Amino acid sequence: MKPIKLKKNIKVKKIIFLVLLLVCMTAYKSIDQPNYIAIQELRKMYSSGDTSKWPQAELHESIDKSKFKDIGVLPDVIYPSYNPYSKEKESLGKILFFDPRLSKSGQIACASCHNPELGWTDNLTRSFGHDRQTGKRNAMTILNSAYATSLFWDGRAKSLEDQAQFPISDPLEMNQDLTLAVNTIAKIKGYNSLFEAAFGDKKVSLQRIQYAIATFERSVNSPKSKFDQFVSGKSDVYTDQQVNGLHLFRTKAQCINCHNTPYFSDNQFHNDGQTLFGTKNEDFGRYAITKDVKDIGKFRTPTLREVLNTRPWMHHGHFPSLLDVVEFYNLGNPSPVQKKYLGTARDSLIPKVDPALKKLNLTKGEIVDLLAFIETLSTPNSRITIPILPK
Repeated sequence: MKPIKLKKNIKVKKIIFLVLLLVCMTAYKSIDQPNYIAIQELRKMYSSGDTSKWPQAELHESIDKSKFKDIGVLPDVIYPSYNPYSKEKESLGKILFFDPRLSKSGQIACASCHNPELGWTDNLTRSFGHDRQTGKRNAMTILNSAYATSLFWDGRAKSLEDQAQFPISDPLEMNQDLTLAVNTIAKIKGYNSLFEAAFGDKKVSLQRIQYAIATFERSVNSPKSKFDQFVSGKSDVYTDQQVNGLHLFRTKAQCINCHNTPYFSDNQFHNDGQTLFGTKNEDFGRYAITKDVKDIGKFRTPTLREVLNTRPWMHHGHFPSLLDVVEFYNLGNPSPVQKKYLGTARDSLIPKVDPALKKLNLTKGEIVDLLAFIETLSTPNSRITIPILPK
């Protein structure tokens, strides 16, 4: 009987040793990382459905904390009082969105660059336009654009209604005179009943075309993502890796500085070191609109919702993978100054990178976790019924 008791004692000692080892490792990690929170505690906090229970976001000192709004589930879309929603207006807008007759060639529609099966973009570095010309910027997705407070990378449009007119008249895109575009649509008899249903009479005008397209675009929104489910209480839909990635997003990785609010964009403009100053791809961004030197190299913060489906990334489309994007920020956004311009008339235009950008020192494991979280912001690409165009 004694040997059996000895074996039992050995097993008990092994268990005690393992427990003590685990406690010691946890204690060491807590000392090594003062802000360390166990993964199960993080899971409980973030999936509580109550953002007040979340760990505090680590914001850069340049961020106005009084205006900061944390990430979360998107609220319902609000339609402007001057352009209220109607099913008929949305239907008309959808048809106009897919109608290439708004372009001079009769071959380019809004949907040419904003394909619903490609994340409502075209997955090209830069889109093809009139006569196969390419612009200098990547096409932004229209998904969830109802939550944007300005449109285009440089914010030149103040609303979706305003935005709708720009591609039509842009010589690199649809290259059509706005008056001629309106006249073309007005001559199509099949549109008569559609405009009457949407606006009360058959009159076709540029404003009505803009309002209809904007109404349709406000209806193009993401379904609930895995992130939305997790923060709403479904604590088991995230892996430990994704939970840690979410926490990194709001803390060490500093993503939360710009990609905040439920839209995952602060709707502000930042210079993240990609002006490409002095190169053939130089782009001054917001400066082209405001002419304020402080805006040189600033671009609107894009949403991260559906980001997995909207490749390639950045305003120039030069980043083919999300790993490239994260690695770029992890290095502190290197933006070398072209020394040949120092002391010349151009040195006053050398862009200044946003002060919130700095070297992050993320480990390989942390980068993997961060990417695992970011992927949960996307949902499977949608397929919609393409409308039959009026004749």
